[in-house]
Amino acid sequence: MRKLLNGLRDDAGMTTAEYAVGTLAAVAFAATLLKVVGSDKITAALAAVISRALG
Repeated sequence: MRKLLNGLRDDAGMTTAEYAVGTLAAVAFAATLLKVVGSDKITAALAAVISRALG
């Protein structure tokens, strides 16, 4: 019985799955951010902010 309980408590591989989910979420966020920043309105707004900050 003790051997069975120890086997059930073993969570080997969970960290790999957690890293995979975290990486997938980061890639999805980066893709969304790239799509938003790539739009014409956002590009113009960022250029205006940078121009104002530099000069």
